[in-house]
Amino acid sequence: MDTRVVRLSVLGGHMVNAFLLMGRRPVLVDCGTPGTADRICDGITAAGVDPHDLEMIVVTHGHIDHFGAAAELHRRTGAPVAAHEADMPAYTAGHSNRRQRQPIGISGHLFSLTPPPNAKTEPVAVQTVLTGEYSLKDHGIDGRIIPTPGHTAGSVSVLLDQGDLIAGDMISGGFVGLLRYRPSHPPFHDDPDQAVDSVREVLTMRPHTFHIGHGGPLAADGVRDWLDHQLRTKASARR
Repeated sequence: MDTRVVRLSVLGGHMVNAFLLMGRRPVLVDCGTPGTADRICDGITAAGVDPHDLEMIVVTHGHIDHFGAAAELHRRTGAPVAAHEADMPAYTAGHSNRRQRQPIGISGHLFSLTPPPNAKTEPVAVQTVLTGEYSLKDHGIDGRIIPTPGHTAGSVSVLLDQGDLIAGDMISGGFVGLLRYRPSHPPFHDDPDQAVDSVREVLTMRPHTFHIGHGGPLAADGVRDWLDHQLRTKASARR
């Protein structure tokens, strides 16, 4: 059974996205910024799903714009939260560690100093602690959660058997999603080289579409062209 991927706009059209996966049972991927639980629940309802029927909430990584409303959504829906153990300090603290971020370019340096990425939220109790790949078949989705570290140590993505990849912030639309279809680095990564490696590894799994947290969706061929450019630029800089 194919899984329907429904984008839920959390902020500014495509600037911050969450995703509802509608298979045999519904699964939510990412939880937006603090205070957006109503908007996410409204989006779930508009897709024809009762929020109380959510099977699971998957958080792709420990940044405030992806787990900001996770605690409230868990409380309101009863759905267990799944997230990777490597980002657990952020979930238990209710904020990420800004010292781990490596800004990408001048815009990354400036954005890192603004309030949004440094905000705080309610700490999240994670019921399903991920350590590696995790099948979603028992949760009604033909696909699996895969580790894709680099943006954060505990970044994960959801790869559906049909070829859709819900990729968190492994890659972004340009200018934090304002240029929806232009592949780009997000403003910062914890480990930029590892993030590039994760994109390269994921492409070997032959997804056809990247559904991303900011902007998109992105065709895999466009992501592959972007990655090739990144690797050529890096090789030239080493000469």
